[in-house]
Amino acid sequence: MADFLIGAATAAHQVEGNNRHSDYWIMENIRHSDFAEPSGLACDHYNRYDEDIRLLAESGCNAYRFGIEWARIEPEEGRFDRDEITHYRRVLDCCHKNGVTPVVTLMHFSSPAWLISKGGWGNRDVAGYFSRYARFVAEQLGDSLPRICTINEANMGIQLHKVIQDMMKAGRRSEGGVQVGQSSGLDVKSILIGMLEQGRAFHTSPLKINSFLRPRSEKTERFVMEAHIAAKKQIKEVLPETKVGLTLSLFDYQPTKAGKDAAVKLWKEDFGWYLPFIRDDDFLGVQNYSRKIVDENGAREPAATAPLTQMGYEDYPRSIGNVLKRVARHFPGELIVTENGIATSDDERRCAFIREAVASVMEAKEHGIPVTGYLHWSLLDNFEWQAGFGKTFGLIAVDRTTQTRYPKNSLKVLGGLAEEFTGA
Repeated sequence: MADFLIGAATAAHQVEGNNRHSDYWIMENIRHSDFAEPSGLACDHYNRYDEDIRLLAESGCNAYRFGIEWARIEPEEGRFDRDEITHYRRVLDCCHKNGVTPVVTLMHFSSPAWLISKGGWGNRDVAGYFSRYARFVAEQLGDSLPRICTINEANMGIQLHKVIQDMMKAGRRSEGGVQVGQSSGLDVKSILIGMLEQGRAFHTSPLKINSFLRPRSEKTERFVMEAHIAAKKQIKEVLPETKVGLTLSLFDYQPTKAGKDAAVKLWKEDFGWYLPFIRDDDFLGVQNYSRKIVDENGAREPAATAPLTQMGYEDYPRSIGNVLKRVARHFPGELIVTENGIATSDDERRCAFIREAVASVMEAKEHGIPVTGYLHWSLLDNFEWQAGFGKTFGLIAVDRTTQTRYPKNSLKVLGGLAEEFTGA
């Protein structure tokens, strides 16, 4: 299995710092923000990528998934920043120098602020904007890009829509209802004022602000998939040998006897609806963090006795293997685990989680599932969107006052598994 990828992942906005031209920078920094805190310098990965990639490689890992930030490449509509392209070329060169295979993501939730002012991901024209950016990146970075994920968790809009619906029914929000950091909640007045402030910042109506992490209907979800298809076409024209796909956020739905129909419905919403758009992709990035028990009323909250992560998910590492097996029944191509991990302050628990999760992936592979990699989330303790820096997923701790890196034992464990399974 010398070609099997084992490593870690990050997202540009969550680790680089000072992403000043993005929509999230604006939303974090308005006075009545619904973010726990702004990203600021984050982990300063923009300047410290060499150290971070070296630490990953020295552990024994052979792959790194990272993001190219659209807002840096195209800070103003139609103006591409060649200095930023040079920066990402250096990151790619650093990967290759260290024997690390790069897996690049073109859009990991954050977008240029100008895009949001033009209707964002609720505007059908987003396909043209995104594919133009994708082609530019492909032309500039060339064969340094063996694999490209166009869009991270392309199904997040529908999942957020379901969370809102469930909240309206139950009168409260589920902490683990979606696999992304959400805010713990503000009072209604602050939320409304924040929406008005966002409208002024983006020069549009607050009701027309369509950043990527907003609830979407099936109609606007089609705009996302059209953007993926258009971007893939542009990339393939330039780089026909580069493998192109996207990633999906998927739960391991485990039905009770009475919950089989409900579980089928949930899986169709999360995965089946997207299958016609991705069936011809070179690979699918599978992202999973937990399971959900499903009864006749839908997904249950975790049992009172279930161990929970900092995100409110049930701590259940073997869910990733189950999800791979289910995806492979329908998706005909290569599968890569592009995210899987645990938010916890207990690194020994993280070590055990990694061992169990990787074992479930390898079991799936032994059963013929075409899985070619496992990329743990995340390399660094990073900015977890609305939840801020309090959720620790990283294999490397970061003192954000000094930006000093402190590799955890879990990095060593993952690197050891990489050496075991790849013969590195």
